[in-house]
Amino acid sequence: MSTTPQRPVPDARDDYVHFQVITTRWMDNDVYRHVNNVVYYSYFDTVVNQYLIEKGALDIESSDVVGLVVETQCRYFSPIAFPSKVHAGVRVAHIGNSSVRYEVGLFRDEATSAAAQGHFVHVYVDRSSNRPVALPAPLRAALTPLLRAREAKS
Repeated sequence: MSTTPQRPVPDARDDYVHFQVITTRWMDNDVYRHVNNVVYYSYFDTVVNQYLIEKGALDIESSDVVGLVVETQCRYFSPIAFPSKVHAGVRVAHIGNSSVRYEVGLFRDEATSAAAQGHFVHVYVDRSSNRPVALPAPLRAALTPLLRAREAKS
């Protein structure tokens, strides 16, 4: 008897801690009339880095410590197309010594289920040496409110 793997289910809006609205652009659409898959990763970067900048944990010009992406993944559930607004939700699944796993859900307009969701892992490095470093206290403080409930309890 064969078993069919369970199909992933999109997350709900309530599964995310912080949101940023991102306006789609005409150029985000591809010839299939929806946002091209590579653009979703730019939305991931936008919501995380904008949050870090707003919290004072990242200065893109002069921070001594910067995050480098070492892993990414995205699942697509339903299309997003211009002129929709993307409500990008973010949460933190894990904070390590020098790394963070961010999880992002992208919601089309007022939808309650994610159109796409995924994760990426940043390893934080010294800007000049490119070597991993422990997360600075201001960064850790900015990330803590984004922790998923199960991670925050451990």
